[in-house]
Amino acid sequence: MVNHYTSMKKKRSTDVYSPGGIFGKRPDRAVIVYSNKIREAYKDSPIIIGGIEASLRRFSHYDYWSDKIRRSILLDSSADLLVYGMGEKQIIEIAESLDSGLPIEEITYIKGTVYKTKDKDRAFEPIFLPSYDEVVSSKLKYAESFKIQHENTDAINASVLVEQYDNIYVVQNSPADTLSALELDDVYDMNYEMTYHPVYEKDGGVPALEEVKFSVTSVRGCFGGCSFCALNFHQGRTIQARSHESIIAEVEKMTKAKDFKGYIHDIGGPTANFREVSCEKQLKHGVCKNKQCLTPNKCGNLIVDHSDYVQLLRKLRKLPNIKKVFVRSGVRYDYAMYDKSDEFIKELAKHHVSGQLRTAPEHVSNNVLELMGKPSIEIYNKFVDKFNKENKKLGLDQYIVPYFISSHPGCTLNDAVKLAEYIRDMGHMPEQVQDFYPTPGTLSTCMYYTETNPLTGKPVYVPKSVEDKRMQRALMQYKKRENYSLVLKALQKTNRHDLIGFGEKCLIKPPIKNN
Repeated sequence: MVNHYTSMKKKRSTDVYSPGGIFGKRPDRAVIVYSNKIREAYKDSPIIIGGIEASLRRFSHYDYWSDKIRRSILLDSSADLLVYGMGEKQIIEIAESLDSGLPIEEITYIKGTVYKTKDKDRAFEPIFLPSYDEVVSSKLKYAESFKIQHENTDAINASVLVEQYDNIYVVQNSPADTLSALELDDVYDMNYEMTYHPVYEKDGGVPALEEVKFSVTSVRGCFGGCSFCALNFHQGRTIQARSHESIIAEVEKMTKAKDFKGYIHDIGGPTANFREVSCEKQLKHGVCKNKQCLTPNKCGNLIVDHSDYVQLLRKLRKLPNIKKVFVRSGVRYDYAMYDKSDEFIKELAKHHVSGQLRTAPEHVSNNVLELMGKPSIEIYNKFVDKFNKENKKLGLDQYIVPYFISSHPGCTLNDAVKLAEYIRDMGHMPEQVQDFYPTPGTLSTCMYYTETNPLTGKPVYVPKSVEDKRMQRALMQYKKRENYSLVLKALQKTNRHDLIGFGEKCLIKPPIKNN
């Protein structure tokens, strides 16, 4: 749905994940459509769904496109079993169970899976979520359900969760165990073709491949805790890192490709500079249920260490036929700033940026940033200063390109004006502007729907009207002529007439009065 529609729910004109980039090759809600079509053709065959769409929709969830609460995708797809998370261990266990002759309805014990049953006693020591009927009728119950799910995403300390639909129970077993470095290497060391299927060649291939073809996944998981990211719900917060040897072998394979030009586009993952678990405690007890590692303040137990990542990048730079190794995954700048050594930032500036370093401060208003799960803008400003000073020492003309999100829950029009002032003082407008896009499985989406922070119970202002969203977006690109009337309206509504005029601090000129 994200691939088909903009944040304003308008159909996109292209689909970079389809052959030739042609829109309309796949249906909306593809998992549901395909699974039901398969059920029509193979009535008695087991159907198992997985991947990001199934993973994020495993319980009842707010659906932005229909503006309503949808049921678990396990029910709407008519599938028998749902795999959530990355799925390697589950796939093997399911295959072995089926191969042994066990009927699909009896496969109810595998971690990282969701099944449906009419017998609620099948679940072992579960936590019962508010029922589907309750979350549909009460936003507070929806928030309560989300909070419980949010607290049970770790393989070590998560409980079994159950959600009732009349006489059917959807049961989520605890997450699959994380993969060791050896297991993760085994996954990535398989003989992948590393390209699209040859049948798509006649259509010009699949455009999305170009962005990632020469990129390498270094890690899985993320303890960054961004509220608008569904990664916690899918991969979890525990870092799982591949060995240097495995990554080097993949890069060496890439260098043999006919169209390889000497550039590795990325060595990263959800967050490029996370290569270590956040603390020793989580290895035994799991991640904290009610506390984040980096926000609102750095946890005292947080391990901050870039040495392994720096060593990996150095090894890759020395490989034959490698001209440049870029770091394009998100760099968590607060984590970099907490490192007592500046080695990573120095190496990043000297070797792994090509003119621009893309970062994601997301906003500048600290009350919005707190709801986003992002660090204060002061930390970001310090990172920018340090990066710029390093480039000056190196004699390099490189600069940071920030990403910002408009209309995130908690962002008032005054906050949006504050962001516009920050952009003004940067001296250049952002190339891309992203409206907040509510997707299943995120804390921000729960706040958007319920207008409540489910973790605190406090109310949250949410800009939902089309006009509010358009004004917030326009303020981020206030210099564009087509945005003038929206920016003017926003400044008038917030009583910021001081920003309308001819002074150097003004965002726009006064409107021309007709005689």
